[in-house]
Amino acid sequence: MDHTTPWFRGAACPALAGCILLAALAGCDRKSAAPDVMARVNGHDIVQAEVQKYYDNQTAGSPQAPSGEQATSLRLSILRELIDNEIIAQRAEKLGLLATDDEVDRRLNEIKAPYTQEEFLNRLKEKKITLDDFRRDLRRSLTVEKVLNKEITSKINITDQDISGYYNAHKAEFNLIEPQYRLAHIMVSNTPNAQVRNLKNDKAQNDAEARKKIQMLLNRLDSGEDFATLAMNYSEDPETASNGGDLGFTPESSLRNTDTATREAITKLKPGQYSGIIAVVNPTTRQMIGYRIVKVSAKEPAGQRELSDPRVQQAIRQQLRERREQLLKAAYYEVLHNQAKIQNFYANKVLNDSGTAVK
Repeated sequence: MDHTTPWFRGAACPALAGCILLAALAGCDRKSAAPDVMARVNGHDIVQAEVQKYYDNQTAGSPQAPSGEQATSLRLSILRELIDNEIIAQRAEKLGLLATDDEVDRRLNEIKAPYTQEEFLNRLKEKKITLDDFRRDLRRSLTVEKVLNKEITSKINITDQDISGYYNAHKAEFNLIEPQYRLAHIMVSNTPNAQVRNLKNDKAQNDAEARKKIQMLLNRLDSGEDFATLAMNYSEDPETASNGGDLGFTPESSLRNTDTATREAITKLKPGQYSGIIAVVNPTTRQMIGYRIVKVSAKEPAGQRELSDPRVQQAIRQQLRERREQLLKAAYYEVLHNQAKIQNFYANKVLNDSGTAVK
């Protein structure tokens, strides 16, 4: 699959790290909900069929369907994101920012443009969704974009002083003695790693789980979700998960020290593209230790980059903006959660079934 342009915009908005216990505290009263209601947000029900639809979408293409605790964990994660979506949708309605039919049609036509009608419908079928589902997801995604743009993005101001300050403190970063690649990755280990600290605290326990998880993440990238957000939420690299998987700049010569699969993938990618699933092998023992998806964020030729270079200013501005945006979005979602009445019946059921429900 060509990963240059995501053809499917999934429903999931940038997700926050949820806490099952807090969700359960907010939703212990199961008696008032029908059996198929998994959560309630300010009186709006999120039903089992909706969660299952995204569950099927995210596991499409996996060699083996998740089971047991892994399946439960994935459903909890999807449900948390649907809760976030609903909170944003309700906020959008108050602000008059719900996506219009014309906006949905325009985005749909943009996504369909590279495909014939038959190809497009086949891709929807592969993802186990209907055209109506797709339009509904597009509307939700556009609504989230509009709200976050108004409430967060449009208010971020990166000044010339911010840029010059960063440049002076990191000038060596812009002195390139050879061509360099700015890389990011999402890593999943096939053995439990106690050092993993992603926002979801999500860890694969064995190779089968690792393969399912990395396939799920690739599906979500193909559905248009943000690479950095998924890395923060799910990557099992303790060094880079917190900064969106960013590996910084890698000199061209250093690629010779990487494994063949990663090196070949990187050299074929254009800026903004990401690879398929790459098996990660320990160079010493030759044992496979996990799976990764690598993204080429930028390519830079050799030479010193001065602050007067518009590319330097743009790169710094973009980096500072993205960092600030991620921080403010996380805070924004927390504030909206604090203001909402959230009852997560499914989370409470999970606790009840384990005998540890909060009373």
